[in-house]
Amino acid sequence: MTARILDGKAIAEQVREDIALKAAQLTAQGTQPCLAVILVGSDPASAVYVRNKVAACEKAGFRSLKFEYAADAQPETVLAKIAELNADASVHGILVQLPLPKQFDEEAVLEAIDPAKDVDGFHAENFGMLLQGRESFYPCTPWGVMKMLEVGGVQVQGADAVVIGRSNIVGKPMAVMLLSAGATVTVCHSKTKDLAGHVKRADIVVAAVGRPNFVTGDMLKPGAVVIDVGINRLPSGKLCGDVDFESASQVASLITPVPGGVGPMTITMLLGNTLLAAQRAAAKA
Repeated sequence: MTARILDGKAIAEQVREDIALKAAQLTAQGTQPCLAVILVGSDPASAVYVRNKVAACEKAGFRSLKFEYAADAQPETVLAKIAELNADASVHGILVQLPLPKQFDEEAVLEAIDPAKDVDGFHAENFGMLLQGRESFYPCTPWGVMKMLEVGGVQVQGADAVVIGRSNIVGKPMAVMLLSAGATVTVCHSKTKDLAGHVKRADIVVAAVGRPNFVTGDMLKPGAVVIDVGINRLPSGKLCGDVDFESASQVASLITPVPGGVGPMTITMLLGNTLLAAQRAAAKA
């Protein structure tokens, strides 16, 4: 068996076309979707992510704002900017690029964002609504995975799904979304006994553990759908995921590559959340 590739780049392009069309319609009615991004420090990876997000906004017809601060910036300065953006009716989404320098309390910064503008889906209010099955801003990466499963024709309802990783950004919300879609979900982590045994039973495997090539083909059930959320840089400089693509692709029925899999979907769903925030603001107005 050789797995079919689930091409995140191609799916992202399709979804972004629809988002751009809806953004143009909303702009014509007087509301141009606007995303404000805050970057603190000079972490190269964070700078690239922010640049890609701003470029994606502009290509989709959104207005984008970028606020950059030095690594030694005081939290009060950034919190004051967030308060200013919360009060600005022309700004629909606010994103603070993580990680933040050590003098910041990341949780306090994220909680300072108005939940109605929390397009990353990290605010406790939005996460709580997700847990209750109510409409909210979904965290972008798990939402992107769900969209990929939908486009790939994967039957989630009734499936046994294993999520490897329990972070607030991916693992936990991913488990909740799969559960809401009707899957039976197991969350595995560093304390899990017999992790390989759990993975072997899974129809759907989502790897978000942050360890290169952690999931190998011999761990998988034949025909499993494998979603690789990880992105790791090897000493050689080559990028790889949390899944050993070469061996896993010989066992899985469907698999995402790294790069070009889940990554493009994360920014796409960020645009989707920002559009939703703008639509809600326009409806209120």
